[in-house]
Amino acid sequence: MTFDAVCRSSRACDIPTMTLAEYGEQRWEAAIEGLEPLTMSPYRAGWRLRVLPSIGHVHVRRMTRRVVNRALHCWITDECGLSTVKNSLAVLVRVLEQAVRDGLLDANPARVTGWQQEFQRAQAEHAAPRQLALPGPEALDRLAARLVQRSPDGYRGWGDIVRFAAWTGTRFAEVSALRAQDIDTDSWTWQVCRRTVSEPGGLVDCASRGRSRRTVPLRPAARMLVAGRLEAARHTPQARLFTGPARCRFSTAVLREATGWDDVVVDLGHPYLLRHDLRHTGLTWMADAGLPLPVLCQVAERPSPEAVRGYLPGGVPPAATADDGEPRPGAGPRP
Repeated sequence: MTFDAVCRSSRACDIPTMTLAEYGEQRWEAAIEGLEPLTMSPYRAGWRLRVLPSIGHVHVRRMTRRVVNRALHCWITDECGLSTVKNSLAVLVRVLEQAVRDGLLDANPARVTGWQQEFQRAQAEHAAPRQLALPGPEALDRLAARLVQRSPDGYRGWGDIVRFAAWTGTRFAEVSALRAQDIDTDSWTWQVCRRTVSEPGGLVDCASRGRSRRTVPLRPAARMLVAGRLEAARHTPQARLFTGPARCRFSTAVLREATGWDDVVVDLGHPYLLRHDLRHTGLTWMADAGLPLPVLCQVAERPSPEAVRGYLPGGVPPAATADDGEPRPGAGPRP
């Protein structure tokens, strides 16, 4: 069956607005034709677990090398293994090659080179994650202010979201799903138990991976950001504390497009900074403030202390913390 025939028989026949997910569903058999059965399983996993969540929403005709490179960088930063990245990129190459044959693209943007060197660099940085942190609160404030300035409506909430994610070492998806009831003002901690994800019907909240829960301590700067919102929502435990301009959920992709993130970080001299790299900033600053290693492990969602020791400042032993888990006075970035 030709591509035109497939489209005529499909509900998703509006070719100019067909997303990668819709196109892959329609042309999957043609794209994977000739693959060995042994290769099918990792290719399907790469498509379902990495390609679709990363760029499945992008229109096929808007697929560019920059879009593919950003997805690749995200997989590498998420610490996917070399074979995992290879298989995910390989299946994307196959699907977009089919799009070239169908006349939707002039060239295959997924045929990229040099990503192995990026993978090796990420592996080296994994041993020294402090290199990915912003140098201090002033740099964070400059980043937040520039993102607000670049947004079409000058929405100040984008700046608060970026600051809060950095000070807590959490993901934007978790900040979006944060509700008033999740904050304990007695201990000033946040019970992280859900995140916002993108589904075919739109943005929805779901439980954290594996339905896990973790406790994230709120340092003074983070407390200042939520205090007013908590006061306004004191009678509404389910109220969201951080929202997009429409007062609803937001996603990492929405924030990136609304604020011109990619251009802003380059202009400010942080070209390496992806959205989720703010976690490195938060964990580094928490380590500098003397947070105990077990607490850092919980915030980072890494049970092994060895995987978190890279955030500790040089020459400061893990035991140099207060018994109650509070940061030692005068330590780390302020406030």
